[in-house]
Amino acid sequence: MPNTATTLMPIPGHIDPVPVPRELKPRADGRIDLLGLTKLDLRMALETSQLEPKQAKLRAKQLWHWIYNRGVTDFSLMSDISKTMQPWLEQRFVISRPDVVEAQVSTDGTRKWLLRSDDAQDYEMVFIPDADRGTLCVSSQVGCTLNCTFCHTGTMRLVRNLTPGEIVGQVMLARDALGEWPSQPEGRMLTNIVMMGMGEPLYNFDNVRDALKIVMDGDGLGLSRRRITLSTSGVVPMMARAGEEIAVNLAVSLHGVTKEVRDELVPINRKYGIEQLLQACADYPGANNARRITFEYVMLRDKNDSDAEAHELVRLLKHYDLPAKVNLIPFNPWPGAPYDCSTPERIKSFSNIIFDAGISAPVRTPRGRDIDAACGQLKTASEKQSRADRDRQTEEKLAAIG
Repeated sequence: MPNTATTLMPIPGHIDPVPVPRELKPRADGRIDLLGLTKLDLRMALETSQLEPKQAKLRAKQLWHWIYNRGVTDFSLMSDISKTMQPWLEQRFVISRPDVVEAQVSTDGTRKWLLRSDDAQDYEMVFIPDADRGTLCVSSQVGCTLNCTFCHTGTMRLVRNLTPGEIVGQVMLARDALGEWPSQPEGRMLTNIVMMGMGEPLYNFDNVRDALKIVMDGDGLGLSRRRITLSTSGVVPMMARAGEEIAVNLAVSLHGVTKEVRDELVPINRKYGIEQLLQACADYPGANNARRITFEYVMLRDKNDSDAEAHELVRLLKHYDLPAKVNLIPFNPWPGAPYDCSTPERIKSFSNIIFDAGISAPVRTPRGRDIDAACGQLKTASEKQSRADRDRQTEEKLAAIG
């Protein structure tokens, strides 16, 4: 029988929904990865493997608790599942974690991981601890398609979307590393998640939505939607849907206030201009003074950092009556970057103009610069190292032959 789970297809009238097979792609070893499945798909995966429906419902509830509340990946440690059932599960299923290619810890406590998928694709995540919070920066794609000129990930081609399991897996791995099992709402280091890693989350909407629903589920990871932020470069048609179906905080990569500058820095602006973007922000469901929209603005010397541009930013935010916070981000240089960071004096002046208009404009403290913390740098460094290793091995073989 094929490895499939099922979803429910609604039928008009007073008829129970009928399970319809939905393909689940097995791993190379033939087992199905349970991480990232919805509660329904988890139960249907068990039923498809010939578990009786009532039994499947019970086991799915138990597995969900062990996976997301306790962080357990070994079926033999699940004490309320019978000793005979444990090997049955082990033969058919797996609860995965991403493979860690490299893990670094900065002098300021920032942690960065380079992760590898089953199909040998690399992506990154970063954990940033602060006095009152700990934020995990999560990737949604391998590479990116947007080509923002200041962003190192923008120099990479888009390989593929990450699956819900690969997105949730980043959170699980961070919890493993921080020793934060069993899951609990208070007293943990990982308090916030930002979808600001590699990729554009709204170009992987379904997978990001499904992953975040698992993260927010009260029976498992239980992270409040108020502590999750989704960042977009301005995929306007998907923004309202994100507000309705995910309803987390919104951050927008603005980085410029004129068409000319934003067209260069964030090329999607040529498709969805600043006015369209800001109107979509004004229409974003749930945006209010208690849940402000964050505008990310990287500070680039002599490119977007003049006093005139600060005043124009204020004008635009007030024109659209946006409940806004502006994050000013000192540019984190990467090899070959075409820009320099604005001077501290210029950043301070820019920030003061926005603050004086009654809009919060904190300057983000640079973090993890000693561990390639700009998004995508660790992946590139790893690839260069891999090429260097291959070259060295080739030379050694040639020397041995000679």
